[in-house]
Amino acid sequence: MNHGPAVELGVDHASKKKSVIGVWLFIAYTIIYSIFVAIIVSNYKTMGIVVLGEQTLAVVFGFGLIILAIIMGIVYNYFCTKLENKYNKEEES
Repeated sequence: MNHGPAVELGVDHASKKKSVIGVWLFIAYTIIYSIFVAIIVSNYKTMGIVVLGEQTLAVVFGFGLIILAIIMGIVYNYFCTKLENKYNKEEES
């Protein structure tokens, strides 16, 4: 009652370009997160400033980081799928 693999795995010709996209998104997120940490370390009272409604900068920045990570994941998925489709079509031809 053994069965074969669910999908046939092949060579990923878009892996180098997908890696570049991933590294750039990682660098961008790291820079933004480092700014968040630098503000906390250098002047923690700044994070107590009310900036949006009744929320402090710490809460807004923190939720912003979470939302940014989700958006970056969606962007990464979009561009990687586009690259995979492009390179798979070229190989099939």
